Amino acid sequence: MDSSNSNSREITLSRTLGLMDITMIGIGAMIGAGIFVLIGIAAGYAGPSLPIAFLLNGIVTTFTALSYAELGSSIPAAGGGFLWVKEGLGDTQGFLAGWMNWFAYIVACALYGLGFGRLATELWIITGVPLPLSEHQLSLVFMIIVVGLFAYINSRGASEAGLAGSIVTIAKVVILSVFIGFGLYAMLNNPSWSDNFSAGMLPNGIGGVFVAMGMTFIAFEGYEIIAQSGEEVKNPAHNIPRAIFYSIGAVVIIYILIGFVVIGAVTPPPGSAVWQYLAQAKEVAIVRAAEQFIPMGGMLILISGLASTMSALNATIYSSSRVSFAMGRERNLPSAFAFIHPRMHTPYWAIFLSSILVVVMGFTLPIDQVAAAANVMFLLLFTQVNIAVMTLRRRRPDLERGFKVPLFPWPAVIGIISNLAMAIFLAFKLGQVGLLSVAWIGVGLLLYWGYFSKKEEEERPNDVLHEEALTSVDYSVLLPVSDLNQAQILGRLGSILAKEHDGEVLALHVVKVPRQLQLNDGRLFLRERRPYIDKVIEQARVLDVPVHSMIRLGRSISDAILKTVHENKSDVALFGWPGSTGSRDQMFGSVIDRIASNPPTDIAILRHRPYEKLQSILVPVAGGPNGRLAVSLAIALARNTPESTKIVLLHISLSNINAKDAEARAQNAFRRSTEGRRYETIEKRIISSDSPSAGILEAAADCDMIVIGATRERLFRNILVGNVSEQIADKAHCPVLIVKRRSTMVASMLRETVLS
Repeated sequence: MDSSNSNSREITLSRTLGLMDITMIGIGAMIGAGIFVLIGIAAGYAGPSLPIAFLLNGIVTTFTALSYAELGSSIPAAGGGFLWVKEGLGDTQGFLAGWMNWFAYIVACALYGLGFGRLATELWIITGVPLPLSEHQLSLVFMIIVVGLFAYINSRGASEAGLAGSIVTIAKVVILSVFIGFGLYAMLNNPSWSDNFSAGMLPNGIGGVFVAMGMTFIAFEGYEIIAQSGEEVKNPAHNIPRAIFYSIGAVVIIYILIGFVVIGAVTPPPGSAVWQYLAQAKEVAIVRAAEQFIPMGGMLILISGLASTMSALNATIYSSSRVSFAMGRERNLPSAFAFIHPRMHTPYWAIFLSSILVVVMGFTLPIDQVAAAANVMFLLLFTQVNIAVMTLRRRRPDLERGFKVPLFPWPAVIGIISNLAMAIFLAFKLGQVGLLSVAWIGVGLLLYWGYFSKKEEEERPNDVLHEEALTSVDYSVLLPVSDLNQAQILGRLGSILAKEHDGEVLALHVVKVPRQLQLNDGRLFLRERRPYIDKVIEQARVLDVPVHSMIRLGRSISDAILKTVHENKSDVALFGWPGSTGSRDQMFGSVIDRIASNPPTDIAILRHRPYEKLQSILVPVAGGPNGRLAVSLAIALARNTPESTKIVLLHISLSNINAKDAEARAQNAFRRSTEGRRYETIEKRIISSDSPSAGILEAAADCDMIVIGATRERLFRNILVGNVSEQIADKAHCPVLIVKRRSTMVASMLRETVLS
């Protein structure tokens, strides 16, 4: 490797962080602004219910932390949520996740920098040395110094940043433990301490608790930084989930105890409630509390506050640089963000540019609006990650997951609802925050659609090895083929369907490239895979149907097929199925199951068996949309075969239904399935049977093909095409074509998430 070249593709980040390091990074990020900067502001909203607000935040964040633990253990890479959302929800959502995450970390850094500056200025005042500048100006100077210091430390290496963060974090945990101990001791010596809680637990109603949760939620997102470090963690599958839960557990306990102590141990001025006194103190509320019950408490807490904001700043500079580095590597930000220092193995440009933005935001934005805007961004990101963990369970079952979300998908669903509700509530409650959040998202989308999406596509390796299109048509039948016999069978059937609509056949063959090879290495297979396409072309020539042929590379065959469907707007996709997989989890195999579970277009799955002539096609109908699609495809086949083919519509009446009701249901099913569809020879049959599958197989004895619509999925269990269709396809003596209509947008989203 040439160390003089700093290109991120050749020089990688180094795995130097252990379990202790990343746990301390998480704790360091979480014990910062929430205690030393925002506790007074939060107390003003929640009142004596401040500990409850912290407890609820801990519960809410745990649902999302479960998703982070699973994804962090299975896809440990710099960028964390950005990359997961990109893979699980697509490029636009991925960019938006990274854009919001980067903004939120920059804003959080600015918050911690401002908090450090304010506390450092307070310490300066306590020493009695005259101020060289105004308090605000001196705070900004201290912010610039500390941001520059930790930007330099982070540029030296992850292990250096981790060591510095661990030392500072341990120091502040010790000091906070002393604060809690003295506070509890003061409460024991004050018989009336409970009056601070009993006098108006909800002074601003339950809404005040929610606002306090939203204002301090930024203090509970530090585990997200653990996921950002995935590319630099030793044994990430084991260490990332543990670090996430260790850090959350420790921080929630500390926060609840501190919230309890600052309300219970503080004596407010006469005529003022304790929460009002803390609210007036704002960023130095915890300092005012410590001054009442700890000798030299103000000085001690100021030192701890400085340590806390320093470690939180260290962690967020680290994380903001990793998010922007990952976005630069994916060409979602300028490529300079992706440069890695050849000797330090750190994304030094990402660190430098992010730190510049931290200082700019610290100079321009007020502290409470800064915190709230960052919280909205984190909440929206967490919503995306919870959706992504569900979609990736379906799309990437091959991932080795060191941890799995228990009781799936309910924790992720609760995480989605709670995070989204808090984000909307906070945005509307604090109007400027909502406008700022919408403005940032809007600017990001304009940049992505106007520039970065095009740059991303230009830089992406071309995965299409071969493509030929003879003519432009309005109807396309996609035929994914993987062997010569299948190509011949699907080519014949697909050409018939295309001819009915004056359309084309799109013959697709996907070359699966193993992870250990570069994607472009798949080009070596071009020559040997061309015969699959030629076999489809032979069949299409018989019916004079144009052929659009394509051979493309892919890590996942199903992903490549889905990409082709979207790019070419295919009207129907026809698959070949050799027979039952014998697995309860897979009906047709991983490729077809993935697409059939949530089809982006109409699909047809052929269970082929040899036949001489196509004189009779059996179509079982029950009146559903898949039944109507089955009738349409059966008519297309019948019209474009040389034989005089009849279509037999079959309705199965179960034996326990009386004759009059059975006749009415049958006629209704016939009417709905043939509405708007015309064919000369249609026969209608009604058969009474103990089971649908037995009745269909009985009627199929004198037919040459069965075209059957997929049965509906049960609620919260996607069984694809159901038991009836599977039994028919397995047991029938003739070919069986199982069809299913494309999903609507809402149904597609539900199937990809909760219905899985």
